[in-house]
Amino acid sequence: MSHTAGEKNALARLIELSGEKKTLLLWSFILSTISVALMLLPYYSVYIVLLELLRHAPDPSLMNGEEMIRWAVLGLAGLLGGYAFMYAGAMCSHVAAFRILYGIRVRLSDHIGRLPLGFFDRNASGKIKKVAEMDVEKIELFIAHQLPDLVNAALLLAAMLAGMFFLNPWLALAAVIPIIIGFAAQYSLMLGKECQKAISDFYDALEEISASSVQYVRGMPSVKVFGQTVFSFRRFHADMLRYRDFCIRFGDKLQNGYALFKVLLVSLPSFILPVGLFLLSREPENVAFAAVLTLFLVFAPGVSVPMLKFVSLAGNFSMIAEGVRRIDSMLAQAPLPDAVEGRVPESFDVRFERVSFSYDAEGGAPEVLHEVSFTAGQNALTALVGPSGSGKTTLAQLIPRFWDVRSGSVSIGGVDIRDIPAKALMDMVSFVFQDAFLFSDSLHNNILIGRPSASPEEVRAAAEAAQCREFIEALPQGFDTLIGEGGVHLSGGEEQRVCVARAILKNAPILVLDEATAYADPTNEHLMQQALSRLMRGKTVIIIAHRLSTIRKADAIFVLRNGSVAEAGTHEALLEADGIYAKMWNAHRQALNWKIGRENSHA
Repeated sequence: MSHTAGEKNALARLIELSGEKKTLLLWSFILSTISVALMLLPYYSVYIVLLELLRHAPDPSLMNGEEMIRWAVLGLAGLLGGYAFMYAGAMCSHVAAFRILYGIRVRLSDHIGRLPLGFFDRNASGKIKKVAEMDVEKIELFIAHQLPDLVNAALLLAAMLAGMFFLNPWLALAAVIPIIIGFAAQYSLMLGKECQKAISDFYDALEEISASSVQYVRGMPSVKVFGQTVFSFRRFHADMLRYRDFCIRFGDKLQNGYALFKVLLVSLPSFILPVGLFLLSREPENVAFAAVLTLFLVFAPGVSVPMLKFVSLAGNFSMIAEGVRRIDSMLAQAPLPDAVEGRVPESFDVRFERVSFSYDAEGGAPEVLHEVSFTAGQNALTALVGPSGSGKTTLAQLIPRFWDVRSGSVSIGGVDIRDIPAKALMDMVSFVFQDAFLFSDSLHNNILIGRPSASPEEVRAAAEAAQCREFIEALPQGFDTLIGEGGVHLSGGEEQRVCVARAILKNAPILVLDEATAYADPTNEHLMQQALSRLMRGKTVIIIAHRLSTIRKADAIFVLRNGSVAEAGTHEALLEADGIYAKMWNAHRQALNWKIGRENSHA
């Protein structure tokens, strides 16, 4: 059973999320406590020195100079010692923060990697990025920097107020009453339910602007080619305006309470002095009280500093609690269940049996696949064709279990894929997507994704087999060349050959090709066909094809229409049937002979 941030303290939940122990944080609190005690010593030293000065003001020769110097030195030593222990506490909190940060990010990354693709369709990448990066980064900032300050400020404030009440309750009340009034005004605004709702809205606005900004950057080619600007990119512009208006409204709502709180806090001497003068007027000769009054006037600005810090950090803690809630919300997304007692198939034929599927797990959306049944034989080439939107890619994505079927089953070697452990299933299937994706990393590391344990020689052999040698030799640093942002950009055909090299390196028994030559020019397509023929040897191959000429030699072709298998057979048998496939083949041949031109016109 998972706990939410609402069920337990946000800090405790942070530690639980990261799997970190509380030892370092406990040491940070202890060291901060010692720091506070030492930093109070200068105030007490000032009090002793003032008391000595006032007692012997008429005759300074009677002052105990050595005692005053000793207390001055002790005050300085306490100040320096306080800073030293504060530094040590900060180091403990920094180490704890980075461990917690690492633990949460590892847990989030692992969890996100096990979620079905539907989660990413429902949640924009900018929103996921904000939670995984910005929200987690704020947690590190809070624990490393703000939490020690919060402990320090709370302890210092408590110690100073206790000391004030010990010295003189009436002067202490004169200082505390304005603090209580100001804090009450601030609390009602910053820590109330309305503020919690505002913080939630603030995070929503940040997620929306993050999502739309990512979309805006990705759509930059279209923005430029149509001469558009950020103002005409309506969603991004609207999100920016909404965020601006929200911040203005939130600031307007808080300004009066905060102004009252700060004015009262920095004006403490104005409340202490009248009370002190009144009490002193009743005992004009009371030198000890005069020293206490002077100390209170020195104390007052010192009280305001931890109080301001305490309120500021308390407000930040509310935001951290909201961030923890959103991290919890992402972790609460149910991953695809893994097989408890997994079975591993001994053969690798892929069988679809009365498979129906909808992208909405609750069944509200229309079915994309309906009662699909067919078998892709082992050591055979099976092709899936059909009009756009017929369900070909969805069908292929069910094999590595990117989704779970609504009804029916997908099995490998007679074993339902839901009964195969996730890692074993991933090891069985290689997938070459239509849209090749390379990471911003070296070319070597991009290929190494296929099998991280592979040696450099095996990586080079896979690249050679995928017909990558020619363009790799032309790169500035060869296999060590950085690909993507800040590096070299490859052509579509070259990127697809790198993806084929990954698949060759992985050498899985089942291969799914989703139009792997879609972006290749004739030269690149020839090279791709050579690479793919090497890759497909001895495997169960399922290929999604729009260029029908690439699947003429397929052992079986299944024609999909509206999410169902409409026809099945070999290329020749389907042409003889003169059905959907025959019409697609004729259209394909006509497209190959299509030319751009214009007829001569005569005036």
